Amino acid sequence: MTTSPLFRVALRPLTGGMTTICADGVDTRGWTASIVMSATVFTVVTAEMLPVGLLTPIGGSLHVSEGTAGLALTTTGVVSALAAPVLPLVLGRRDRRAVLGGLMVLLAFAAFVAAIAPVYWVFSAARILMGISIGGVWLLTIGLARRVVPEHAAGPATSLIFSGIGIASVLGIPAGAYVGELIGWRWAFAGVGLLALGLAAAIAAFLPSLAPERSVQLSDVREVLQIKDVRVGLVLVALIVTGHFAAYTYIRPLLEPHSGPALIGTLLLAYGVAGVVGNFLTGALRPTRALAVIAAGIALATVAVPVLGTTVAGSLVLLVIWGLAYGGTSVSTQAWGHAAAPNAPESSSAVLVGVYNGSIALGAFTGGQVADHLGTTTVTWLPAVLATAALIVLLANRRQRG
Repeated sequence: MTTSPLFRVALRPLTGGMTTICADGVDTRGWTASIVMSATVFTVVTAEMLPVGLLTPIGGSLHVSEGTAGLALTTTGVVSALAAPVLPLVLGRRDRRAVLGGLMVLLAFAAFVAAIAPVYWVFSAARILMGISIGGVWLLTIGLARRVVPEHAAGPATSLIFSGIGIASVLGIPAGAYVGELIGWRWAFAGVGLLALGLAAAIAAFLPSLAPERSVQLSDVREVLQIKDVRVGLVLVALIVTGHFAAYTYIRPLLEPHSGPALIGTLLLAYGVAGVVGNFLTGALRPTRALAVIAAGIALATVAVPVLGTTVAGSLVLLVIWGLAYGGTSVSTQAWGHAAAPNAPESSSAVLVGVYNGSIALGAFTGGQVADHLGTTTVTWLPAVLATAALIVLLANRRQRG
C-alpha cells in the first residue's frame, strides 16, 4: 500500500542526535537548527547589550560613573574582537557544534558571575569571559545558514538567524530594563545565564555535527585582507558600528531626562521592533544599497536627537527610524563579506567579527569619554558624523568600480 506524500512523515537520525522530519518532501532539520541559532544570537546580543538598558542602576550599585559603567561594553567588545580572529587558529578541526555548546556554557557562567559581582572589577572580569563567548558565537554563526539549509534558502535562513539581533532589542534589552526596574539589574544577568544553559542543550540536540569547511591558517587571514572589497567592508563596519554604539550605549541617560525611568523599556521596545523589521527589509537589498540606507538612516536619526528627542513622542519617532536603519547592519555586512570572499568564509568571518566587536568597544569607549567630559547629549553627533563618512566611502568605492 502506498502512502500519500501529503501524510508521509519520515523520521531518521542525523549525526549529532538531531531528528530529521520530512513532510511533503520538505526537510525541516535545517530550519530547526536556524531557529536554535536565532535564539542563540538573541541570547548573546542580550548578554552583550544588557548594560545599555541598565547603565544607571549598574553604575549606582557598583559606585562608578555612567561613562565607566559603559566601559562594560568596551571590555566585552575588545575581548570579542581579539577572540574572533584567534579562535579559528586555536580550534583547528574541532566540531563547531561542540564548540558552540561550550561557548554558551561559558556565557552562562559569566552571566552568573556578573549577577553576583560585589565590585566593578569582578563585573568587568565577567564581561571579559562574555567577550570570549560572544566573539566565538558570532564567528561560528556567520555563514552557518548555508550549511544547514539548501542553497536557495540560505538568504531567508540567514535573515532568520540574524533576526535574533532585532528580537534581542525587542525583547531582551527592554526585558532587562523592566527586570532591573522591578527586582534589580542582577536578576537580568541571572536570567541570561539560565537561557544560555538551555541553549547549550538545544545546540547539542538540534544542530548537526559541523566540521570546519577547512582548517584556517594565519596566512588565510592575511590573504583575505588583501581583497579590496573586504577592506572596504571592514572600513564600513568600523564607521557604522563605532558611531552607533558611541550613542546607543548611553541611550538610557539620553532618554531619562525627558521620559523618566518608567518609559525606558517601552522606548527600547519600539526601537527593537523597528530593528526586526529593518533586518528583514535590508536583508532583501543588495549589500551596497542596504549599507547606504543604513548609514543615511543612522545619520538622520541621531543628528536630530538633541532637537526632536526632547519629548517622548519625538524620542519614539527617532528611535523607530534609528532601529529601522541599524537593524539590518549584521545581515548586510555579512552579505558584503561573503560576496567579497566567497571561497574563504571562516577567514572573512573572523576579520569581520573582529572589526565589528572592536568597533562596539571603540564606540562605547569614545561615547563614554565624550559623555563624561562634554555631556551625554553631545554623543549623538558621533554616529551622525561617522555614518556620513560611511556614505562617502560607499560613494567613492562605487565610482572606482566605474
